[in-house]
Amino acid sequence: MQDRARIHVQAGAGGDGCLSFRREAHVPKGGPNGGDGGRGGDVVLVCDDSLRDLEGFRRKAHFKSGRGGHGQGSLRHGKDGETLEIAVPPGTEALVEADGTLHDLVRPGQIAVAARGGPGGRGNKRFAGPTHQTPRFAEKGLPGEETWITLRLKLLADVGLVGLPNAGKSSLLGRLTRAHPKVADYPFTTLEPVLGTLETDDRQLVIADIPGLIEGASAGAGLGHDFLAHIERTRLLVHVLDIAPLDGSDPAENYSIVEHELELHNPRLAALPRVLALSKADLVDPQVREEAHTEWGNRARAPVIVTSAATGLGLSRLAAELIRRIPAAQAPEAPASAPGEELAEHRVFRPAAPRAYRVAKVRDRCYRVSGQGIERLVARYDLENADALAYLERRLRGIGVIRALQDEGFEPGDEVEIAGIAFDLDPE
Repeated sequence: MQDRARIHVQAGAGGDGCLSFRREAHVPKGGPNGGDGGRGGDVVLVCDDSLRDLEGFRRKAHFKSGRGGHGQGSLRHGKDGETLEIAVPPGTEALVEADGTLHDLVRPGQIAVAARGGPGGRGNKRFAGPTHQTPRFAEKGLPGEETWITLRLKLLADVGLVGLPNAGKSSLLGRLTRAHPKVADYPFTTLEPVLGTLETDDRQLVIADIPGLIEGASAGAGLGHDFLAHIERTRLLVHVLDIAPLDGSDPAENYSIVEHELELHNPRLAALPRVLALSKADLVDPQVREEAHTEWGNRARAPVIVTSAATGLGLSRLAAELIRRIPAAQAPEAPASAPGEELAEHRVFRPAAPRAYRVAKVRDRCYRVSGQGIERLVARYDLENADALAYLERRLRGIGVIRALQDEGFEPGDEVEIAGIAFDLDPE
């Protein structure tokens, strides 16, 4: 299973507006009739229930949507670019690296915009008015957003099996479900999460075998964060504990290690309901089993079930307990929420927006205006066109840039630099 991927997305550029005038023989002074450019296509992530991992992104990691068409004369607007949909499995977190926005896709059919298409430029007809009836400029379309996106898949399972390496989780999963995990007599047999389905007459539960945890896992030791993250969405944990480990380790200490790492990784995990499954009971005497059951019944604050994947001991009771502890009313694909927390169908975590622009004096009689919004505004116009430059100055004055320059000491004749382009502005 591929549970991490990094992809590059580029939304389509907007089409340019058209500079055009009517030229019919019977209209000697035809007015402007340039159409607008079309908007560039977005790149969106779509939660697709038919997918289970991010394997497909190994073959393709670059995605680009369609650009908008250019405007034309006779008020013909350009066609909008086609939206590009990228399918991801339920449980995918998508981090947009350009601005830190985090999309959390958990339900089939959810859509998250990863990169927005560039707006189309306005044709010269849009700038005509009572005092300026023949505008001889049009706007350029802007490029679409472009960014890298980090995808991270967290399993959407009802039950997570946790425990130290070689505690017997894979064997237990194989007997409870139809899964076929790799089973061997050495630690870290399971190197990636394995899903299985526990089926009854009218219910299904998805169980995830999470690779073994070791001391320091919450800080990245062993398989570390990669697999601890997979149990964050489960609704119930089954702590699988070897009754009598062959390496001679203390079961009580082993139990404490796993519980401590879960709490360090995410305090919510410590609050999840538990079932303690004492595994490999076939390797000890019946009396030892009874003593272990009694001891852990007093120690653990959870139901304790003695199990054996080899003989089937306790498996039916464990399955019944899992069914009982997870109500059917909750949708199995939805992650659990913290107490008192209402789970949104699609959560977006977006950092606060920065200021629109900044003004600074960079050298004698030279000022720089920076900011993504201002730079995109300047990119819309041909600064060699006197009409376009005059219109841009009016826009800059309207949004307060001219006043901000004057506050920094700007005077007529000083140079202004925006987006690497130097030009003169009239502050009057």
